[in-house]
Amino acid sequence: MKTLFELKQGLLTIGDQLAKTESEITEKALDSSVTPEDLNKLNETKASLQQRFDLLQKQHDQMEAEQKAKLEKGQFSTSEDPKQKVIDAKAELIRKTIAKEAVTSDIREALGDDNTSKGGKFLPKTVATDIISEPTVKNPLREVSTITSIPNLEIPKVTFTLDDDDFIADMQTAKELEAKGDNVVFTRHKFKVFTGISETILSGTNTNLVSTVEMNLQSGVATKERKVAFAETPKTGEEHMSFYDKTVVNIKEVTGADLYKAIKAAIADLHEDYRENAKIMMKYADYLNIIETLANGNATLYTAQPEQILGKPVIFTDAAVTPVVGDFSYSHFNYDIGALYEQDKDVKTGINLFVVTAWFDHQIKLASAFRLAKKV
Repeated sequence: MKTLFELKQGLLTIGDQLAKTESEITEKALDSSVTPEDLNKLNETKASLQQRFDLLQKQHDQMEAEQKAKLEKGQFSTSEDPKQKVIDAKAELIRKTIAKEAVTSDIREALGDDNTSKGGKFLPKTVATDIISEPTVKNPLREVSTITSIPNLEIPKVTFTLDDDDFIADMQTAKELEAKGDNVVFTRHKFKVFTGISETILSGTNTNLVSTVEMNLQSGVATKERKVAFAETPKTGEEHMSFYDKTVVNIKEVTGADLYKAIKAAIADLHEDYRENAKIMMKYADYLNIIETLANGNATLYTAQPEQILGKPVIFTDAAVTPVVGDFSYSHFNYDIGALYEQDKDVKTGINLFVVTAWFDHQIKLASAFRLAKKV
């Protein structure tokens, strides 16, 4: 079988012969001494050369297309759009994981990854969706907390001090720093997120596949973040992650005759450095009870903004069984490198499972920046 190079050489040779024959026909057609029989022979030669050229051209084009397809088969994307390349790379990562195939370096490179992080930058990414899906689970802390992805993260609890100052204005903060140290060291806590992928989604477009998987993963991550931050009985080793922990975090409780007065008292009890940026995290049902008590038949309170009622911005989550008041920039989630991707299958449904194992930590950098509001 001829190689592509040999076909190119053949096309070049026959092309030259064809051009020479066409030139000769033109010259002889202008020469009156040339007989019609000679012209016919030249035309027959031209037709034969043209037929051979066309056959070789067809073989050449077919072989070139096959070789190009083979070369592109190993590439995850041929798109020039950087955003589309990332989507294509994520889709290939998912498909190769499900197929138990190795994820190539060009895919990891497109994800901004390297051999150390093993694809860890996949989780924080978001992609616009174009399919109908269930509502994504939200973690309201993500709107106000600090989120990073830094390995072995260690940060100071207090961001600045004065060179002529030997004390901190808030005595509760000073006592906390003396008791717990002035640095926060983030550790690694493993968790897994499972997302089911049907065959139709797996074989569908890259955008649909990636958006479906990412929404499900982000829902799982948000659920885990919310669960550890508001755990009333934290798991062993996760005590420091919960606002409600009394063994490690131990946030001060402020009480009142009712929840409204308790929240107001909690805000007032915060040092002004924290009160300025304070927000309230509470259950919507608790807020409605407050409004019902305050309104006493007056419907106007129901249309007022929660901040107008309680004096600080309110974020609702049913996970906050006890209202948490404070500066939530001192709530910090950090994702460490090393996310792993695995494949499993639900034998009952036949659905493929894309499994991500990741490591993260939630640190409440200063307990003194928060208060728990409780009814007496």
